[in-house]
Amino acid sequence: MSRPILFLRSLLFMILMAIATGIWAPLCFLSAPLPYRQRYWWTRRWNVFVIWSARVVCGIRYQIRGMENLPDAPVVLLSKHQSTWETIFYLNVMPRPLVYVFKKSLMYIPFFGWGIALLRMIPIDRSKGRDAMAQIVAHGRKRLANGQWIIMFPEGTRIPVGQKGKYKVGGTRLAVETQTPVVPIAMNSGDCWPRNSFIKTPGVITVSIGKPIAPDGMTAQELMERVEAWIEGEMRVIAPWDYRRERKVPAA
Repeated sequence: MSRPILFLRSLLFMILMAIATGIWAPLCFLSAPLPYRQRYWWTRRWNVFVIWSARVVCGIRYQIRGMENLPDAPVVLLSKHQSTWETIFYLNVMPRPLVYVFKKSLMYIPFFGWGIALLRMIPIDRSKGRDAMAQIVAHGRKRLANGQWIIMFPEGTRIPVGQKGKYKVGGTRLAVETQTPVVPIAMNSGDCWPRNSFIKTPGVITVSIGKPIAPDGMTAQELMERVEAWIEGEMRVIAPWDYRRERKVPAA
């Protein structure tokens, strides 16, 4: 497909998303007095529309592997992070309400930030260091007890396709301190919705959900090493073309 066509399709998609945001945001504010689950359901309609628009307008489809691995119990989801796509998508597909851990500054973004402030997410000030982690554990414990799932991106930010960021132990520390299993997730959204790119490319995003890993007897670092090994290994299964340029280390 030619680049001008991709540009026009991406432009149309962005216009639709902007219009939807302008419509949904006031309606979300009006839903604020409703019970949490009704408020969550209504706010999530925006996510459903955006993912639908991305499929219809930009040709971004998806497939999910391993849905059967999601338990009917509290979990901490730890996902690969390549794009904005997954932050929108996960609210659509997960069977329980999700709680994102995000930078507190995002709450001040008009419409978007105000909307997520209504959904019992966990805003943190990363400059607080240990205090920020203590906030995650304290709030996360409450959210898990209320039947919600915590989702975090261990690499901390969107990582370009075919690369790996430094996996941080915040999510596994929460899992260890609350004795909650973690579920690793690999996905290749960056192939269709690249980081910091206006152009969206048609294709199929694969979301692969791993089996829960219990934190029993492990430190946060040991648990994160298990999560990292599974995610990075699975990335090479679902998107091998992104890793063809990896340097092969010669045998000793």
